[in-house]
Amino acid sequence: MTEENKDFNHIVRVLNTDLDGNKPVSHALLKIQGVGFMLSNAVCHSANVNKYKKIGYLAENEVHRLEEVLHNPLKCGLPVWLLNRRKDVETGENKHLIGADLKFQSENDIKMLKKIRSYRGVRHTFGLPVRGQKTKSNFRDKRTKKAALGVQRKKVGAPAAPKAEAGAKKK
Repeated sequence: MTEENKDFNHIVRVLNTDLDGNKPVSHALLKIQGVGFMLSNAVCHSANVNKYKKIGYLAENEVHRLEEVLHNPLKCGLPVWLLNRRKDVETGENKHLIGADLKFQSENDIKMLKKIRSYRGVRHTFGLPVRGQKTKSNFRDKRTKKAALGVQRKKVGAPAAPKAEAGAKKK
């Protein structure tokens, strides 16, 4: 076993997410919910970590620097436009949410839209597309289970029973 293989971690834990140690740092960070391509590159640059180095070979202090930048991107010099929560509705501040916090906040946003009965909230309530897509040919399974594409045919089977005459029933 070489010296390099001793320091290699197959799974690296960053912000409650298990990352594959065989991937480069910039690609591995994409597995964290709330981290995109641009943010992962900016985090690597800001933390002075080689983005092409496999994340399994990173030292603990380098992983700690990555976590620090992801927790406080504005304090580490990243621009505001990289954040996913600019001018928050409740607080008015710029922040970046990651992981379970992001999921919780987006669910709360949808609940608020439904509560105030905005157009987007009504579309969410009825399970319709929210962002202006056409619904004639898509989204049929969401609206009703019966509305399927194609033509419905009558079943071919036993012939129907003959109908009684209307005059015979009245007697």
